[in-house]
Amino acid sequence: MTFSVKFWGVRGSIACASPAHMRYGGNTSCIEVVADGYRIILDAGTGIRQLGNEMLKSGAEDFHILLTHTHWDHINGFPFFAPAYNKDLKIEILAGHLNDKGGVENVLSAQMDNPMFPVPLEAMVAQINFNDFDAGKSFDLTDKVHVRTAPLRHPNDATAYRIEFDGLSVVYVTDTEHVIGETDMNVFNIIKDADLVIYDCTYTEEEFPSKIGWGHSTWNEGVRLCMEADVKRLAIFHHEPDHYDDFMDQIAIDAKAVWPGTFVSREGMCIDMYDLDAIDNL
Repeated sequence: MTFSVKFWGVRGSIACASPAHMRYGGNTSCIEVVADGYRIILDAGTGIRQLGNEMLKSGAEDFHILLTHTHWDHINGFPFFAPAYNKDLKIEILAGHLNDKGGVENVLSAQMDNPMFPVPLEAMVAQINFNDFDAGKSFDLTDKVHVRTAPLRHPNDATAYRIEFDGLSVVYVTDTEHVIGETDMNVFNIIKDADLVIYDCTYTEEEFPSKIGWGHSTWNEGVRLCMEADVKRLAIFHHEPDHYDDFMDQIAIDAKAVWPGTFVSREGMCIDMYDLDAIDNL
């Protein structure tokens, strides 16, 4: 059996293309999880374009897309996602924050409507099913893949996902803002005893006070939560656009000095959930 996690986009807020973003990557949020051959895509930032091209080359089968929320950096790769234009594919798109706000289909359609985009959602001829739920719900994607969700503290709301397969778990927690000195129990409960947590580490502890209300957290808080919740490994994620490669190198050093279980996610990094120790050699 296989259970893997691949990072196709790790940047937050806006895609960045410069020589100073090459080592960690400039595409926005998109993660591919493969469990026993079944593909789950987390978010549809600009990283999903390259993932989609790879899927068509390797032979795509039916799959799910789980959206944390629908701010631009998490959905603006969707119009360029080639599998959505393949009439032979079935795609289910889920979101947990829009049940009372018009639904996810309406949001994805609006970003592809005139005058913002020349190609409408209706041009996507894949068999797409849009499914809205309330964050906090649990459900099965297959008979072996179980998903738990939780609401996150973020402007316009967001959803965390915990994907469980074969006794292992990966949790995706972005975008979320903590309150200094408090433990967010929604986050704590969904990451408890997880094997891998991918956490919103947009800011440093020094930057955070001036960004309160923007909806993001810090690597320091991610480390604290993961240590408290007995998590095995923490992936620092959703890198701030002005955090260039050298800056991210220093974050990697600083975070690992506090807790050796941390690492900084990089575009293209692929993790075998059965061999988490191999992360240190990637």
